[in-house]
Amino acid sequence: MYVKIFNEVVNIMHHDYAGYLDKKGWDEPEKYKEYIKELDCNQELNDERFVEIVQDYLLDFKDTHMSFSKLNQKGEKSFDLGFNVRRFEDKLYVTAVGNERRLKRKDTIISLNNISIPKLVVKHQREFMETKAEREDWRRIIQKYTTAEVINTNGESQVLTLKRYEKSVYTPEHTIKKLNADTLLMTLTDFFNPDTINQLIEEHKQNLEETKNLIIDVRINYGGSDKSFQGLVNYLFPAEPTTLDFSDYAMTFNCTERNAKLQTKILEEDLKRVEDKEIQKMGKNLIKKWQENIGKGFVKFDIQDSNVEVVGQTTPKNIIVLSDVFCGSAGDIFVYLCKMSPKITVIGRATQGMNDYSNLTTMKWNNRLKFSYPTSRLDQLDHRGTLGKPGIKPDIYIPWTPEHIEKDIELEEALRLLDTMRVV
Repeated sequence: MYVKIFNEVVNIMHHDYAGYLDKKGWDEPEKYKEYIKELDCNQELNDERFVEIVQDYLLDFKDTHMSFSKLNQKGEKSFDLGFNVRRFEDKLYVTAVGNERRLKRKDTIISLNNISIPKLVVKHQREFMETKAEREDWRRIIQKYTTAEVINTNGESQVLTLKRYEKSVYTPEHTIKKLNADTLLMTLTDFFNPDTINQLIEEHKQNLEETKNLIIDVRINYGGSDKSFQGLVNYLFPAEPTTLDFSDYAMTFNCTERNAKLQTKILEEDLKRVEDKEIQKMGKNLIKKWQENIGKGFVKFDIQDSNVEVVGQTTPKNIIVLSDVFCGSAGDIFVYLCKMSPKITVIGRATQGMNDYSNLTTMKWNNRLKFSYPTSRLDQLDHRGTLGKPGIKPDIYIPWTPEHIEKDIELEEALRLLDTMRVV
């Protein structure tokens, strides 16, 4: 079974994946196939081990916008280490603590299994796919190790045996709260459902139309659909007409038989959960495009003009968007859109930069394993190449430091900046 599934993954990467032409010859499937056969013959392979092997194979393509994982069965629990870290110089700083009560925020990890952090950075460079410490994601890396040498905030050292804890269920945050008489803070941790965001806007419509300042926090945003934030666009742009140039997001869709079939099914399921009529119309149009172009290879769908004129409104007069590397996919597009508005300033760090290849579809096997991969490709890769600098850059860059664990540096800078823009 595992060999058959792996062969299908390879077939997808060589034909259906949106980057298959750009990255032809980047992978070495034969060595993985032989390893899987060997483990399978010796009955040493299970779903978890197989997932690890496929994930390692996919690293050859240098694309963070795809994933191979187990599908949780009914009643099956997910586990993690119960804490998060971020690297600064030669240490990992504990930035958040969940179920791992032996650690506290700002504790530092200086080694894993007696291997120093600098050596681990070199060892796992292929997995990080990053060159800056503040952009590295250590979650999967730490799970490969069993012990961590920790120094607490009092300077005391201890070696912890790492444990697995039941993973907390993700709770989306779509909120608006008042920071002061002139300023609202909107937090959006995903763009999964347009109805949820439209409801938030409707509930706070009067406040949004009367406030002078708005801060939008997408430093953590797990993506979704760019259609989900259409209801916000009116507030993001001034009352004077603004021409938006979306040429950077011109793309073609790899219309293979597999992609058309999978995308049609996913879009139809999505539309059952969405009430917004405009989103319904867009979704049906996209299904039509996939069906019309089955088997035609890379096709431009022309579902959006490259230049669009937007007429917004006067208020909020000043908007600041907070961004970070944990903002990706549709979050990338949102920050990209915001940077086109003359009344928006983006503060923080560059977004994840996942959209060279996007519009994911998902293949499933035996209701046990799933593979999500991109089906569309940006035209700009024809002149930029596949190794350009990732992410949408902020207008005001603030490097991450351990001080961020105790203070909200970006929010403080946003309020300071808005104070200088105060309208009498």
